Amino acid sequence: MSDQRKNLNDAETIKMPKKNKAKAVKRQSCDDEQLPPKQSRVEPTASPLCFDSPLSLFESLIQPMGVEQFFQEYWEKKPLHLQRSDSVTTAYHQSLFQLCDLQSLCSQGLEFYRDVNVVRYINGKKKVFNKDGQLKSSVLKKFLAENKATIQFHQPQRFKDELWKIQEKLECFFGTLVGSNIYITPQQSQGLPPHYDDVEVFVLQLEGEKRWLLYNPTVPLAGEYSLESEERIGSPTHDIILKAGDVLYFPRGTIHQASTPAGVDHSTHLTLSTYQRTSWGDLLLDIFPSMLYDSSRTDVSLREGMPRRHLLVSGDSQDTSKHLATCLRSLADEMERGNLDVRSTHMKRDFIMNRLPPYNQQELVPSGRIPTLEDKVRLRFKDHMVVTVESSQERTDEATELVVFVLHSLKNQRTSHMMGGISDENEEQEISAGLKFPLSHLPVLRQLQQAEQQAVAELLLPTKEAKLSLVIALWSESLLVVV
Repeated sequence: MSDQRKNLNDAETIKMPKKNKAKAVKRQSCDDEQLPPKQSRVEPTASPLCFDSPLSLFESLIQPMGVEQFFQEYWEKKPLHLQRSDSVTTAYHQSLFQLCDLQSLCSQGLEFYRDVNVVRYINGKKKVFNKDGQLKSSVLKKFLAENKATIQFHQPQRFKDELWKIQEKLECFFGTLVGSNIYITPQQSQGLPPHYDDVEVFVLQLEGEKRWLLYNPTVPLAGEYSLESEERIGSPTHDIILKAGDVLYFPRGTIHQASTPAGVDHSTHLTLSTYQRTSWGDLLLDIFPSMLYDSSRTDVSLREGMPRRHLLVSGDSQDTSKHLATCLRSLADEMERGNLDVRSTHMKRDFIMNRLPPYNQQELVPSGRIPTLEDKVRLRFKDHMVVTVESSQERTDEATELVVFVLHSLKNQRTSHMMGGISDENEEQEISAGLKFPLSHLPVLRQLQQAEQQAVAELLLPTKEAKLSLVIALWSESLLVVV
């Protein structure tokens, strides 16, 4: 075995070709007060990632592995280790985040628990060093040098533009939230006990080296985070040393633990996590309430009453199970025939209201001139908008009216990304980040979503006034531009 500890399953380790003629990389020192020994801030002249589209970004992230092969062989199935040794990639990874970056950010009021956790796994237990209040740079050095603790920094994309750029594109690619954490661990130390997560994980090694032990899941594709005891997990299936520039992927449910080897001053790695609560089961939980409500309005059998005293009986009878199974089969048949609307409302709304705004967009204003009936138009920021069908949310005594919402993330705050749920007092602002239309507008909105460009006069609306009103509303919300 060479000095590069091999994956126990060699077929799952992909080595990148070396680039002998890589461009020189500029190095600029951190401030002397914040610079640990032998560390410098790296500003790469080139990025190994391609930001032309969400697909190209993901392709470049996992190269030389192809996207189709990745999803067929690895996604939700098994870990993958991608080794990179070229200077451009290692310099770029180091530029994403360094220890001196965290020391600089201490002056911006980072708080324990909210922004930073300080932990160490020792003698089979996790010890938490968090204090009340804000993290000081001097205390940070003490945690690393004396306590040999791991610094877990939450959601660095709030502060680092390049991480905002990466994660915004990945959220477009996956169509779900993408969070991140930075872990800084001194040598011969481990921050967290063996555990598994409820997210798909991509690890980017930024500084130093980290040893990863991966184990077979006890709960495949787990739906929640959990610790696992050393006695229960058995022997590792993978024993990997991640070096700067390397990428490691493993599915949710994969048991793992990681430590910094001896002789490595410290390790810094970034985890990109996604697909939390994005399963078929989650989708069923989202669509079933509205589906049952719609079906009950047309199917009298669903409105028939339960047997008398049913709620007082301990446990459900076999007859009850059979009756409910019959109802569900009837619903499935209607869905398969296309007679039931499948509306994923809450999952779409949660995603679009909590995701990152478009990269490097400050105060968004309508672009170009106001559209007219003679113009051709196209949607802007298609990956940042969703169309939902839901109740009008207006309190009336009449029957519930369904309307169309066009929701978008253009007004989202980068600084609050992945930092907890939206509070109740922001609910009105949340709803205002979009437009409401009658249900009859659903076909024309889909027409605009599917077209590269569309003549206003050919929109699927009955009158010129309705066509013009729609495009002006979308233009005013910065969602449409004249071609």
